[in-house]
Amino acid sequence: MFRRTKSETPAEAAITKAGGKGRPTPTRREAEAAARARAKVPRTRKETAQAQRAARSESSQNIRAAMKAGDERFYLARDKGPVRRFVRDFVDSRFSFIELMVPLLIVTMVMGYSGSDQLRSIGNTVLLGTILLVIVDMVILRLRLRRQLTRRFPDEPLKGTTYYAVTRALQMKFMRLPKSKVKIGQELPEHYR
Repeated sequence: MFRRTKSETPAEAAITKAGGKGRPTPTRREAEAAARARAKVPRTRKETAQAQRAARSESSQNIRAAMKAGDERFYLARDKGPVRRFVRDFVDSRFSFIELMVPLLIVTMVMGYSGSDQLRSIGNTVLLGTILLVIVDMVILRLRLRRQLTRRFPDEPLKGTTYYAVTRALQMKFMRLPKSKVKIGQELPEHYR
């Protein structure tokens, strides 16, 4: 009753089924792969924003890792160039009083909470003296850096180098980015081109 007649060939059967999908049914593996691919495509504005945030985060982590490794291609514009490299090395090769700030802040905090007015007064004096030493150290840094920059880079513009040097010097050495490549007291090379 519902069988094909013997005269019908498979090609004719395909022609008669014109409303079909025209392709074989996908296997389970293919269907699951297609579903996973569709799931990766964000459908809403919120999912799109999350995907963009994740991509930015991954990109910034890669750039930060490259900066820590010392790859100059990934440095920010403010860190590129021979003048900035010299400023970084100059700041990193000298001892700065800012290195003593954290231990002295802890000592003055303990003295301040000791309950004794005399210890609190001594702690405040030590803190004020340290701040003055840091300010004097930054002025000396600026004078010496300007002298070295005009000697080594006579044709280069020096705009912004003082700010760059002071902000780098005010950071703890282990927190500086790009990472320090010279040790304290190390002799700097004559040419940075």
